[in-house]
Amino acid sequence: MSGAPTTRERSAGGAGAAAASTPGRGAAWARVWGRSQSLIPTLAAVVLFVGMLVYAEIAYGRVFHLGTMSSLLVSFAPTIILAVAMTVVILSGGIDLSVGAVVAFTSVAGVMLMDIGVNGWVAIVLMVVFGALFGLVSGVLVQYFNVQPFIATLAMMFLARGLASILSTVPVHAPDDAPIHLLATDFKLIDGPKVNDLVLTPGFFIAVIVVIAAVFFLHRTRTGRTIYAIGGAESSAQLMGLRVARTRVWIYVISGALAGVAAVVYTAEVGGKAQNVTGIGWELDAIAAVVIGGTLLTGGVGYVLGSVVGSLVLAALWMIITKDGSIKPEYLTIITGGILLVFVLLQRALTKRRAR
Repeated sequence: MSGAPTTRERSAGGAGAAAASTPGRGAAWARVWGRSQSLIPTLAAVVLFVGMLVYAEIAYGRVFHLGTMSSLLVSFAPTIILAVAMTVVILSGGIDLSVGAVVAFTSVAGVMLMDIGVNGWVAIVLMVVFGALFGLVSGVLVQYFNVQPFIATLAMMFLARGLASILSTVPVHAPDDAPIHLLATDFKLIDGPKVNDLVLTPGFFIAVIVVIAAVFFLHRTRTGRTIYAIGGAESSAQLMGLRVARTRVWIYVISGALAGVAAVVYTAEVGGKAQNVTGIGWELDAIAAVVIGGTLLTGGVGYVLGSVVGSLVLAALWMIITKDGSIKPEYLTIITGGILLVFVLLQRALTKRRAR
């Protein structure tokens, strides 16, 4: 009888359990909110992209049209590939300003190799290898010579652009029988009424494969998780025993190799033509796509799929300016800068909120 709890004791115990569970639920909601904040810029980019398409459909028509979507996806496949490369670099807290120039050099070098009789498939592989070599030099400079990523990749940008100009100052063309032309073959997936067809190319599917591979790499491999750890806190990553040095070099090798892949896709898209002025400003487009997609410039937070959405936002903006006709192309840069500024400010606000 004396060991049984009284009514008051049971009430006090129940109140204590409720009080204990409330902070637990509060902490759980706090964790969910903290994770969801990193998705807000990406969701904002999705809303912006859909809004731009709806506006373009209302204002100009024929936007939600298979032919229009096909053209948009195929033409922006190289940009998507470069955005994936830039995502990997920025997640680690770095930057790669050389990707546009690497596209120019690898494109010119690859086409010239085809012209002198090198097997076309071998030349395509060498384009990717050349890009990876530029990335390797950047990675070594950053990791082992303590050169800032901005300076190291800026040097590689000038080097690649200069080498492309030395190779040729006039456009060069791949032979008509070069296999690179196969990457621009049209595949009609949906035969719609009139010209409303969904027509895609192998170059677009290469971009899709790159995106899928990057998502798997970053989220399902040790090296991918190490990239996030480096961007979040490099000192902590080293204390955890992660291979920071090797991973950082590989980050830039991957970026350079993907620039070579983008060069292959773009060269095929333009009919096998390569020139030394290709890719000017492409690194800035890639950075803009990554930031709009929600990846923090300080590293550690971001998603490949967000960068893809950021690329599509730029594609939709380009489409609107093209369809309007009265908007000068120069305004594309101004509008892109404005959108980028808004997303940077949004990131800053969310970062400060998480810190509090």
